[in-house]
Amino acid sequence: MNQFRNIFHIRWTLVLYDLVILLVCDFIMLVAYRGWFIDTVGVISQVLVSVICVLVARFCAGIYRQIWRYGGIQCYIRLILADGLAFVLYMIINYLTPVRTIAFSRLTAIICANLLGALAMRMFYRYCFKCRDNETFKGKFLSFLLRIFAGRKFGEIYKDDDQKIKVAIIGAGRVGVGLAEELISNENAAYTPRCFVDKDKEKADRVIQGIPVLSESDATFDNFKKFEIQEVIFAVPHLDGDEKKRLYEYYKNAGYKVKVYDFPTMNTASDKRHLREFDAEELLFRKPLDVVDEKTSNYYSGKKILITGGGGSIGSELCRQVAKMNPAQLIILDIYENGAYDVQQEIRIVNGPDMDVRVEIVSITNKEGMRRVFAEYRPQIVINAAAHKHVPLMEKNCIEAVENNVFGTLNVVQLCEEFGTERFMMVSTDKAVNPTNVMGATKRMCEMIVQAFSTEGKAVCSATRFGNVLGSAGSVIPLFKKQIANGGPVTITDKKIMRYFMTIPEASQLVLQSGAMAKNGELFVLDMGEPVKILDLAQSMILMSGQKDIEIVETGLRPGEKLYEELLVKTEELDKTENSLIFIERDKPLSREEINEKLYILRQACETGSDEQVKAALKQVVPTFRDPEEVNDR
Repeated sequence: MNQFRNIFHIRWTLVLYDLVILLVCDFIMLVAYRGWFIDTVGVISQVLVSVICVLVARFCAGIYRQIWRYGGIQCYIRLILADGLAFVLYMIINYLTPVRTIAFSRLTAIICANLLGALAMRMFYRYCFKCRDNETFKGKFLSFLLRIFAGRKFGEIYKDDDQKIKVAIIGAGRVGVGLAEELISNENAAYTPRCFVDKDKEKADRVIQGIPVLSESDATFDNFKKFEIQEVIFAVPHLDGDEKKRLYEYYKNAGYKVKVYDFPTMNTASDKRHLREFDAEELLFRKPLDVVDEKTSNYYSGKKILITGGGGSIGSELCRQVAKMNPAQLIILDIYENGAYDVQQEIRIVNGPDMDVRVEIVSITNKEGMRRVFAEYRPQIVINAAAHKHVPLMEKNCIEAVENNVFGTLNVVQLCEEFGTERFMMVSTDKAVNPTNVMGATKRMCEMIVQAFSTEGKAVCSATRFGNVLGSAGSVIPLFKKQIANGGPVTITDKKIMRYFMTIPEASQLVLQSGAMAKNGELFVLDMGEPVKILDLAQSMILMSGQKDIEIVETGLRPGEKLYEELLVKTEELDKTENSLIFIERDKPLSREEINEKLYILRQACETGSDEQVKAALKQVVPTFRDPEEVNDR
């Protein structure tokens, strides 16, 4: 009830202000034209008609329903249009009633004076609110005026901002200005903007919302001290990666906290905007890749899709991405029940209970169990993301690596052929290229299996390679985060080691788009840009944490690990696709007989129970498999 009274009071206060301005402007203009003693009745009648016309037009246009302290340009345009309507209405009344008419030029002058007064009053009203937090004499004076204009007590509108965090906003564009407006207008904001920093020379030495804009050359630490800057906020959504890295390190090394302002765009599903710390993924300082398009989404829409390993890091993201594409049915298959259950519940919450999401708990090495799943659901598309992927662990468990990765994949491909699956897609890795470890060798063997089945089977088969996935289980970033949280040291195997990186959504989208465009037998590879030095990544994460004294310790390469990963086997044999980021490497596929012979060698080795014999068999069936020492010493 009190809130309603306040709104009612503010609206009619605004009407009262407008009425005073209208009467004053009209009397001044009309008296200046006719003279007060010449035609008093005519002056009064025309003032009343003009005032009524303007107020009626403004009420009809909803001018008094707007919150002017937050009013944007559209509010002022509406006010101009309303007064234009009043002008037309006044003209009609003048010609239809016995009210004495005046010249068109004088009438225009009266309307313009009314409009100018109304605009000036609203701008002043809004500016008073924006200045209420300033500690300057002008801020106090305007706050005093605000007490009069807004009908509030002085103690309620004046607030000291000494307790707020003073920030410099990097970027004086649409996003940066939007952030500044949000901070200024929000009484409860923890931050107060003190300056912008922008490389656009046309903006330098100018003022936006009362906040000065500094050029990059003027944004010295001495000037930052004058503005009492405590934190720096990045508000440039499309900043170049190298430039972002340079600025980040510049301000971070100077001791400032660095934050990012997320602002929604037309391409983002979320409308949330917020300040946050730099994500570890952003330390790659490259633009995230957005791979999936409408054509890809339409391909998966309305189909039954089975994803093996659906509870894992990559598999779960594949499930999320597919769920957005409106499949007829999504089957999440995994040996780990908790992961699969969590993904199922998340998808139902996000996409609604009507989405048909099933969970099957079975290992891909259990062919009869997998056959029951295929017989029940008869999936049209199968994405095989189930695999053992930890390099050091697989060096110690060679038999399990071959059983799960190689023979598990073989089971899935054979069942796709048996039950008439339209498409089979395998998730592969850059470690399959000239492998130096058991895990990489098994994935390379899987690629050869997929290519061999593409030559004879009905299902369209493909494999997709990508590099290390940020944030996935066992990746370096979660490890570094834990080590930094515990005070260090941060451990890296070798200071020269380099890796290709991508985010989990990027990896998942690549698999989905490449699978949709596959014709048969392709090995798809993403252009991932330049590899990242792990030492640089560790140093950036330490810098981001603010704990500069954390030590980085070199532990030595792990078994099967190589210094430099490769994405392509033969770079001269690449084909472009419709997506400029995706390429196809074409190997000559092996025949079924050749694959069966290789599989027989591996099966015999596994039956011996000797990891060493299995490793020797892998070297025999995967010709590119080398010891890491041969590669790292080159």
